[in-house]
Amino acid sequence: MAGPAFRAAPVRVRVPATSANLGPGFDAFGLSLGLYDDVVVRVADSGLHIDIAGEGADTLPRDERHLLVRSLRTAFDALGGQPRGLEIVCANRIPHGRGLGSSSAAICAGIMAARAVTTGGDAKLDDEALLELATEIEGHPDNVAACLLGGFTLAWMDGGAARAIRLDPSDSIVPVVFVPSRPVLTEAARGLLPRTVPHVDASANAGRAALLVEALTRRPELLLPATEDRLHQEYRTPAMPESVALVNRLRADGVPAVVSGAGPTVLALVDEPAADKVVRAAGDGWAAERLSLDAAGASVLPLAPQDASG
Repeated sequence: MAGPAFRAAPVRVRVPATSANLGPGFDAFGLSLGLYDDVVVRVADSGLHIDIAGEGADTLPRDERHLLVRSLRTAFDALGGQPRGLEIVCANRIPHGRGLGSSSAAICAGIMAARAVTTGGDAKLDDEALLELATEIEGHPDNVAACLLGGFTLAWMDGGAARAIRLDPSDSIVPVVFVPSRPVLTEAARGLLPRTVPHVDASANAGRAALLVEALTRRPELLLPATEDRLHQEYRTPAMPESVALVNRLRADGVPAVVSGAGPTVLALVDEPAADKVVRAAGDGWAAERLSLDAAGASVLPLAPQDASG
């Protein structure tokens, strides 16, 4: 049986940073942020060539071990076969190991690019299948759902299948991220979580997570109580004491702040008048930046002139 046909032209995929959990929505909620990695993939006659600029340029492997390449390969298998060769150019802006979804971005970029360079790829691997495949690679759907769909997402597993819905966050919300200089491994942060939690804490988180849906979409004035968490952030303090301390300090000042994903980045969700003030309050050791909310999610974009020329 013949394998798939591939387009000769390169494709460009843009993928956003994401923040998962958002306080009480542990392993379920995700928010797409206006900070992007760009990837250009071209099917070549032979071999594998990878150029990396920006985040990870000095540390990421330039071979089959690269998560982007592994994701491309997995998607090509799902699409019916591998191309003879690949040329890949990465422009990385999402910090690595900081809780802003860099691994999910690489996964989503890989599977989107594989679909885009495969003739008939949209029919062979639809959007629902993309989420399934990304979740299979990542292990959980919260970040990949937000990366693929954009906006504010609620993700869950249904009989082993990944599912997600997308909502529009209020356009009055301004995300501010506080990125520390040192990363924290997701495995280390997750390893600190207890196997059981008190029923009162689980009950409180369920209520706050429900409230957060309303606060993020229609009533941002409720974000401070809605982002209260009892399930994971304090337990992760040994891995990121400065992050938890910053969250507590901001919340004491009335700022809705959470640990972004598995940390150590801190995310504040504020309004326009408060954004610049919150950025200035970061203190030493933090790179504070206000971002936009991303509505598009992972996208195939027209090539820039330099991309088309190589």
